[in-house]
Amino acid sequence: MTPQVPTVKFNDGQEIPVFGLGTWKSKPGEVTQAVKDAIDLGYRHIDCAYIYGNEKEVGEAIKAKIAEGVVKREDLFITSKLWNTFHKPELVESALKETLNNLGVDYVNLYLIHWPLGYKEGGAVFPTDEHGKLVFSDVDYVDTWKALEAVSRKGLTKSIGLSNFNKRQIERVLEIATIKPANLQIECHPYLNQKKLIDFCKSKDISVTGYSPLGSPDRPWAKPEDPQLLNDPKLITLAEAHKKTTAQILLRYQVQRGVITIPKSVTRTRIAQNFDIWDFQLTPKDMQYLDSLDCNGRFCPMTGGKGHKHHPFENDEF
Repeated sequence: MTPQVPTVKFNDGQEIPVFGLGTWKSKPGEVTQAVKDAIDLGYRHIDCAYIYGNEKEVGEAIKAKIAEGVVKREDLFITSKLWNTFHKPELVESALKETLNNLGVDYVNLYLIHWPLGYKEGGAVFPTDEHGKLVFSDVDYVDTWKALEAVSRKGLTKSIGLSNFNKRQIERVLEIATIKPANLQIECHPYLNQKKLIDFCKSKDISVTGYSPLGSPDRPWAKPEDPQLLNDPKLITLAEAHKKTTAQILLRYQVQRGVITIPKSVTRTRIAQNFDIWDFQLTPKDMQYLDSLDCNGRFCPMTGGKGHKHHPFENDEF
C-alpha cells in the first residue's frame, strides 16, 4: 500500500507533493533505475536540473513508467532549473525546450532560476578565463524572471520560481513580477534551518523546497574533517528514541515544518527507507531540539561565484 503523500498548494493553485526524489549527483548510469524505483515505491515528485547532466536518463525512466501504465504524465510533478549560462532573456525559452526534450515531456510543473548569478553565455557551462577563474555575466535576474513569465504563459512550465535567492533578491523579483514566484528552493537542514527566510517566504505566500536535507554527505567538495550531519550524536539519540534512522528524523523534520523535501539516493533500499516517514510524529520538543542545532552550517556555499554582485550568501543576513 503506497502512502498518500501530503501536498503543498502553490499560490497559483498547483499542488506539489511535499516529498520527492532529488537527482543532483546521481550518475547518468544509475539515475534511470533510481527514478524507476522511486516511482514504483510511490514517489510522484522528481527534482531535476539542466546542470545535473542526467535529464535524458531521468526522462527514460519517466517514459518507461508511463509506458508500463504505472503512472500518467499528470500524476508526476517534475521540476527543473535554468542554468547560470542562460540568464539572458532570449536564451531562456531554448534552454527550457532543451530540458523538455531531454526529459521527453511537453511541460515541467515547476521551472526555477537555479542561482541569482549568471555566467558568461554561449560556451561552457562553467566558463573560465586563462587563470581558471569563472567568467560572470552581468545579466540582472529580474530580466531573467520576465523571460520565465513568458515561458510560463506559453504553457512550457506550469509554475515558476527561484532557487538560492536571498530575501532582498526575492523582494526585487516581487517588485517587478506579474507572475509571483510559486516556490523558493534552498539548502535546508538542522545545521542551516533557514527559519528567517522560510518565515519571510510564508509571509509572501511562496512555498519552500529544502535541498540537501541530509547534509549532502556526497557533495564533491566535502573534506574528511567536515561535520557529518547524519552522524551527529544528538541526532542519533533522537533517532533511537523513535526507532528510526537519523535520515528519517531529518526528513520528517522538514515535512512537519511544511518544507517540501527532496533527498537524493540511487539505492532502492534507501529510496524506500527515506519514504518511510509517514508513520511517526516528532513532538514539538523534538522540533525545538532539532532547531537548536542551527549553526549557519552551509554545505553548498557557491564558492565559484564569490565576488559576483548577485552572489546570494555574501552580503545579506538571509
